[in-house]
This record gives sequence, C-alpha cells and structure tokens, in this order.
Amino acid sequence: MLFNMFITFFKVGAFTIGGGYAMIPIIQREIVEKKKWIEEDEFLDAIAVSQGSPGPVAVNLSILVGYRLKGLKGALTCCLGTILPSFLIILLIATVFFQFRNNPIVERVFIGIRPAVVALIASAVYQLAKKSKFDYNKYIISIAALLILVFFNISPIYLILIGGIGSILYYKGKDKSSKD
Repeated sequence: MLFNMFITFFKVGAFTIGGGYAMIPIIQREIVEKKKWIEEDEFLDAIAVSQGSPGPVAVNLSILVGYRLKGLKGALTCCLGTILPSFLIILLIATVFFQFRNNPIVERVFIGIRPAVVALIASAVYQLAKKSKFDYNKYIISIAALLILVFFNISPIYLILIGGIGSILYYKGKDKSSKD
C-alpha cells in the first residue's frame, strides 16, 4: 500500500504544472474517484485544513491523506511522493535553464503553459464550489472574500481567521437558539 501511495502522489507531483492548487483536481480524481481511499466530504475537509496550515496546499493535503491511510509512514511516503518530482525537475532546470533561458522557443513554451495553469486552478475552484454544498449565503461570503482579496490587497490569513472565528460564533449562537 505504501508503494502505491508513493507512486500515486509521485504521478500527481510529476504531471501537474502550476503548483498546489492546480494539483487539487488531480489528487481528487486519484484518491477519491479512482482509488476511493477517502470520501468526498473528507477530501473537502482535508483541503480546508491544508489551506489553513502553513506550507503548500498539495503537500499538506498529501500529508493528511497519507496520515489518514497509514499514519506517520503514510504521511512521509505521500509527502515524499509529492515533492520529489518537483525537486528533481527544479534541479534539472537549475542546471540546464541558464544555458537556454534566452532561447525564443523556451520562452514561448513557458508563455503557452500559463493559460493551462490558470485553467487548472479555475477547474479546482469550480469542482470545489460544485461539491461543497454551498447555500446562497456561503456563495455571497465567498464572492465577498474574493473581492476583498483582490481590491483591498489584504493577507488571506486575515480572511481565514475571520472565517474561522465567524463560523465558531455563528454555530455557537445557532446551537444556543436551537436549545431554547
């Protein structure tokens, strides 16, 4: 099982361009839909925890999934599988890139990759929104948070803290009113 986990996350790390958020739909397809290692609700919760934790979201997500499946060994295995391809690719690029950095073909390749990365991130947002079972109010909160991030240039950390505290207060008040 550990080898299978390593190979799964190695493939995700090797074939996803664009970083952690671009990896989310591929991780979801592999571990929720194909391998059925965790349920959709668990995956959404794992994404929320991964986003709220320091570090890259895909690495955090791989650690959570690995830990859920096989404890500490699973967490280390999945983490290594996720980061090793990037490490090897960056090492290769660092040793070769400076020789070809002004090559017009290389520049065009990187320009061509950018829209694909944007599409992968947009796909992750769409998939999360579709499966998160949001009601009207939660969509309004999400759009408001996006607008605040874009137009007021504040740190996402503040929105995460406000969201967490706001949710605690909301459900605490909701629990009190349902008991009355």
